Amino acid sequence: MQHRQEIDRHRSVVVELPLGDGDGDGGCATFDLEKAVCSHGLFMMAPNRWDSLSKTLERPLHLSENINDDDHEQSVLVQINQPSDSPHSLLLRVFGTASLSTIHQRSLLGQVRRMVRLSVEENKRVKQFQEICGEAKDRGLGRVFRSPTLFEDMVKCMLLCNCQWSRTLSMAEALCELQLELNCPSSAASFPDPDNQNQLKGVTFKSEHFTPRTPAGKESRKRAGAYGCSRKLLERLTEVEEIIDIGKPGVTVTPAFSVGEEVLKKSNLCRDTTEVCDVGTSAPFNLDPSEDRKLSSFNQLGNFPSPKELASLDESFLAKRCGLGYRAGRIIKLAKGIVEGSIQLKELEEACSNPSLSDYDKMAEQLREIDGFGPFTCANVLMCLGYYHVIPTDSETIRHLKQVHARTSTIQNVQRDVENIYGKYAPFQFLAYCRSEVWHFYEERFGKLSEMPHSEYKLITAANMRRKRNGKCKKLKITSAEKLGV
Repeated sequence: MQHRQEIDRHRSVVVELPLGDGDGDGGCATFDLEKAVCSHGLFMMAPNRWDSLSKTLERPLHLSENINDDDHEQSVLVQINQPSDSPHSLLLRVFGTASLSTIHQRSLLGQVRRMVRLSVEENKRVKQFQEICGEAKDRGLGRVFRSPTLFEDMVKCMLLCNCQWSRTLSMAEALCELQLELNCPSSAASFPDPDNQNQLKGVTFKSEHFTPRTPAGKESRKRAGAYGCSRKLLERLTEVEEIIDIGKPGVTVTPAFSVGEEVLKKSNLCRDTTEVCDVGTSAPFNLDPSEDRKLSSFNQLGNFPSPKELASLDESFLAKRCGLGYRAGRIIKLAKGIVEGSIQLKELEEACSNPSLSDYDKMAEQLREIDGFGPFTCANVLMCLGYYHVIPTDSETIRHLKQVHARTSTIQNVQRDVENIYGKYAPFQFLAYCRSEVWHFYEERFGKLSEMPHSEYKLITAANMRRKRNGKCKKLKITSAEKLGV
């Protein structure tokens, strides 16, 4: 039996991701990590963890982007930081390994670029949107956070549909806990041998900590049980790492400090990389704001599960374990389709690398062929792929239009109304709606969302946005109202 192990934070390397020196097509001198990450409800969903004090994003990432690669099942804990004294680069601090191969470095950098939309094409579109919407330029807006993989985006978009926001958060967290249990069975005493995942069919155990009280079948609006996930706070960060700078070959990288050669050899979550990094080094990584900041524990939360990890699970087990209800079957079908090759996410993402309005209907038609992908889910997925001219509409959109624009919309005519209001921002209607208006409206109500405690994310609901007759917003409380619609 494998024993549950914590990440060895004394073994780490730091990879540098240059942002460019200018705001031309290839640079983004005005890039702000906080604004790029805290720009959409996806940043609040596990396994993402934003630290407001250090302005650092922490989450596990797969060592490989290829789902057919064995390395894709290996995850490493990564912190992403934009140092105040070096704002033209991001630093990725990778825990639990003494070295990274060049292939693994490029994979991790690619996932980070995807999350915060760092590309020549994205930089162009940010500038175009800011030219249309002057307020966005003044506030440095134009990027929308997404996941490191399209599969994670697709599943999370399914979790956004037909339920309250607190439940959406709970389902995402439960999936990440399940991923940890699949790789470290000792974290759940009732789990069988992980080498034979077929044994998971029919497995049942108590998961009340994660399962919301809302009935999954009816998706009723009964009040959900308060949810919280405990996280251990680990040791102080006193070690010094080397910065890895791809593009300077011929220099061997060794960590400045390492403890225990055998500490991670048996861990499927973050196995040591044995290759020597054939890259260059530069100055040590200075932690910001201080080296004694305590961090969340990776061993309490796994990565978002991969298609391979979900494809062989039993539907009823997944539904009960993660509180997914009817979504469990659709998620397993999606995972199986990807693993078996009938759903080609790489081809879909490549086709959307330069989004064109003329291609939207074709892309939407392809997505609708997947079980569980209706208009709202498809619009959200295509937004993640860069199509900003369509606003995914639901009851939250209707509430916002009524409260802000005095429009009495219905589900039948809300799309027409949003086009009348935001059409002038084409082809960036979603950015104007979400980033320039809705997000700002939420922050007027709740304060800066990037500084909001994680435990309060579930409070961002339509009920908490309503105003009393005296014009004041109602007092915050845990409600059974609508989910966050952005």
